[in-house]
Amino acid sequence: MIVAFSISPSAGDDAGGVGDAVAEAVRVVRASGLPNETNAMFTNIEGEWDEVMAVVKRAVDAVAAVSPRVSLVLKADIRPGHTGQLTAKVARIEDALRD
Repeated sequence: MIVAFSISPSAGDDAGGVGDAVAEAVRVVRASGLPNETNAMFTNIEGEWDEVMAVVKRAVDAVAAVSPRVSLVLKADIRPGHTGQLTAKVARIEDALRD
């Protein structure tokens, strides 16, 4: 499965920023060893249901450590028997764009 998710604390730092808290969540994802990528809006992670959801929970916990309230937006593409789709899906679109 591929999960795209975004985690944000309810309140920012003294300047209103949430970057440090979000960085802690991304650090958890990268330490997981699962295929992942982060863009301006979401972090994507690929793996089996239990392992992906465990990483999402740990990422939420990392943000919750610095905020009394956490927002989580999550979208999942559940397709058993398929791996490597984090990059393969994008490659198929790039191939179509070359046609």
